[in-house]
Amino acid sequence: MIRRALHLLRVRRALARAPIASLLGPRQSGKTTLARAFAGRRAAWFDLENPVDLARLSAPMSALDPLRGLVVIDEVQRLPPLFEVLRVLADRPRTPARFLLLGSADPRLVRGVSESLAGRVAHVDIGGFDLGEIGPRRFRTLWFRGGFPRAFLSPSDVDSLAWRRDYVGDFLQRDLAELGVTIPSATLRRFWNMVAHFHGGVWNAAEFARSLGASENTARHYLDLLSGAWAVRQLPPWFENMGKRQVRHPKVYIQDPGLLHALLGLESFEALMGHPKAGASWEGFVIEQVLSLLQTREAYFWGTHQGAELDLLVMHGGKRIGFEMKMTDAPSMTKSMHIAHGDLRLDQLFVVHPGKTSWSMGERTEAVSILDLPRRLSTLA
Repeated sequence: MIRRALHLLRVRRALARAPIASLLGPRQSGKTTLARAFAGRRAAWFDLENPVDLARLSAPMSALDPLRGLVVIDEVQRLPPLFEVLRVLADRPRTPARFLLLGSADPRLVRGVSESLAGRVAHVDIGGFDLGEIGPRRFRTLWFRGGFPRAFLSPSDVDSLAWRRDYVGDFLQRDLAELGVTIPSATLRRFWNMVAHFHGGVWNAAEFARSLGASENTARHYLDLLSGAWAVRQLPPWFENMGKRQVRHPKVYIQDPGLLHALLGLESFEALMGHPKAGASWEGFVIEQVLSLLQTREAYFWGTHQGAELDLLVMHGGKRIGFEMKMTDAPSMTKSMHIAHGDLRLDQLFVVHPGKTSWSMGERTEAVSILDLPRRLSTLA
């Protein structure tokens, strides 16, 4: 399935403003499909998982310097020395070639880009499917199966769950090893499962360290590894001088809801509805949809030690936009929402719910059906 036109436009714009564009996201999220749709047959293509292409780039300057037009390099993190060569090629007069780099957003790739290609690369993030691509009326399938194309498009929930379980195993046993991670896969699986059962909670390094029988620094290292590989999202806290004690640790989520449900052992949507983490799952799902639809990285949560909180705070178009996620068809204003409005000076507050209708809840506050979310967020652009 070809990704929606917006993704193609983002790649085109990235290559228009920089000689190199990096298309980053988790494995199996559709990066290669998107790149092929963008490049067509006019690009030189190197897939570094292919031994032949890897050998072609054994002398990268000789292989890349004569090329003109678009050059695509897939799984670029497999050849770290390539970044220095790309820096030289990007600085040539008139830029005879432009480069589209595909990578699994691992920490080494990001560090290599930042160190070698600063000022020469434009970043484009791509995750799984979102509601703007598959249509909001299929939100339950997207929520339960997640956004990985093969998981979402599986012929049945059983097939989807089998694919997601295989993905978890491959990710731990192969993908992380290719990034130079030497931690036993069983240890990281245990940690990942712990995060799944903590999904939507404020990070507590001491609690995780005790459960692991390890140091807090070790627990933090594991969290950063999974975050760097797009398996976990750390949603940072927002805090400012307002005379209140505010939460200063991130919230943690399994980034793809389908992987969350696989880690929790949920085999059907009905099982999800009866699980204690259903509300937290809804919260994480909507957060990912909002961030994907708005294409923003400026996202936070907010909380005080007195109990007031806001699930998501997004800075968009110079405005502060708040989001609360409620897994009920008829959400109502809460004391916490009123406090967040006043303390954070929100320009708009959206209360996102799974019901069918949307309505005004008062000044600058709307109850928004998940069915209306893509349309409503498009008006913020």
